[in-house]
Amino acid sequence: MASSRIDSLSEPTSHGSLAAQSCGRKPAFLRWLRKLFKGRSNRQKLPQLHGEETIARHVPGEPMDDQSRAKNGESDHAVALSLAEDLKEPHGCRRRAEHDEDLARALQEKLNEPSYPSYDPTSLFPGEYRLCDGCNGDLGYGDYLLCMGAFWHPSCFRCYACGYQIVEHEFSLSGRNPYHMSCFRELHHPSCEVCHQFIPPNDAGLIEFRSHPFWGQKYCPIHEHDNTARCCSCERLESLSARYIPLGDGRNLCLECMESAVMDTGDCQPLYHSIRDFYEGMNMKLDQQIPMLLVERQALNEATEWEKNVINGHRQMPETRGLCLSEEQTVTSIHRRPRLGGSRLIRMKTLVKKLSRKCEVTAILVLYGLPRLLTGSILAHELMHGWLRLKGYRNLSPEVEEGICQALSYMWLETEVLPCSMGSSAATTSSVPTSSSFKKGGKSDSEKKLGRFFIYQICNDTSTAYGKGFRDASASISKYGLRRTINHIQLTGNFPS
Repeated sequence: MASSRIDSLSEPTSHGSLAAQSCGRKPAFLRWLRKLFKGRSNRQKLPQLHGEETIARHVPGEPMDDQSRAKNGESDHAVALSLAEDLKEPHGCRRRAEHDEDLARALQEKLNEPSYPSYDPTSLFPGEYRLCDGCNGDLGYGDYLLCMGAFWHPSCFRCYACGYQIVEHEFSLSGRNPYHMSCFRELHHPSCEVCHQFIPPNDAGLIEFRSHPFWGQKYCPIHEHDNTARCCSCERLESLSARYIPLGDGRNLCLECMESAVMDTGDCQPLYHSIRDFYEGMNMKLDQQIPMLLVERQALNEATEWEKNVINGHRQMPETRGLCLSEEQTVTSIHRRPRLGGSRLIRMKTLVKKLSRKCEVTAILVLYGLPRLLTGSILAHELMHGWLRLKGYRNLSPEVEEGICQALSYMWLETEVLPCSMGSSAATTSSVPTSSSFKKGGKSDSEKKLGRFFIYQICNDTSTAYGKGFRDASASISKYGLRRTINHIQLTGNFPS
């Protein structure tokens, strides 16, 4: 933001002075000049000056008759006599008389020139016209403003935003456009989208703020540390105009994510079966019926701690959202979805279930309360873990196993958000069903935007296993196809180069 100050508020004026000197005896030269102008008063009018920027007009002389010519002849004769008298003066005045004679001779030659000499007003009045930078009109003789290197009528100096006249002595400038300081602040000073206040400058006087890389939500840095609620799905901070729903386990959900949230195990079954069909369409059918349960955060964390000894802590994310169990456990699942009572969820019914091991995979656990597309991407990821274990893929490195699982999650999201892109990333048929067929009315624009955000998260993950692993897997699939990539992993334990 650039601030400027109005330089001046003034009225153009013209100042001049006329100085004269006197002598004891009027020289003949002055007497001659007096006779000369008296004799030519009827022939030419002198231009008159009016202020600083006046135009001078030359008025042509009137035609002379014979009588006027006779009078001018007499006056010329009188001038000649007076000059002759001056020549008889003492030698002390001789130098001045000779000088006067030279002037008289030059003036006489001037009188013999044409009656209408050429006239250039700019030589007499070198001042330029001042034009208003706003209306491009002449400033005239009223008040004017001098700012931004230009002249303005006061009424033409207006705010580029609101259009009203700027009367304050300080204003803001953006390029060549002036603004009221308040208008400029409204337009260009970043406002916090959480507290709806202007973001204050830091100790160095700079405006510092945080901005979400996908959503572009701008907020004060202090909101990262003042316990402002953050959506557990889309990561946006809670604002004063949109309150979030607490899920009861330390998580909060925004209203936009709440619209498509999967809240209990029964609601998730159609989505789960559609993702199994997605695998089958890629010739990766799951031979075993793997139980799937939606659980609370605490139950998922407890199951994750139990599995640590089996997976050696490889699959630990900042927020664990899904888990593929390999051991027998007792898990508390969400049996009946809670209802929204005021600003919180109530009447949630849970069910304790003991999971027995009938194959290499005991169950798939997913965190409840997440949007449908995020829940589906987690299911696609965990089902790939289950498929690898059922097919005998053992002792894979975290980068390879998590990378290929993230690739399957990404591919499923593509079929939901960008259906036409599926053929370019995997060898599959066009008959692969998507979960959108199980939801009446299809997906809203906000849900599609959420899906693109979940894709963005996968692509921009910075961790070694989930981020680099996914990018290596995606490059191999793009070059060799999904089937050849998986076969190469089975043979070598690594992605094909």
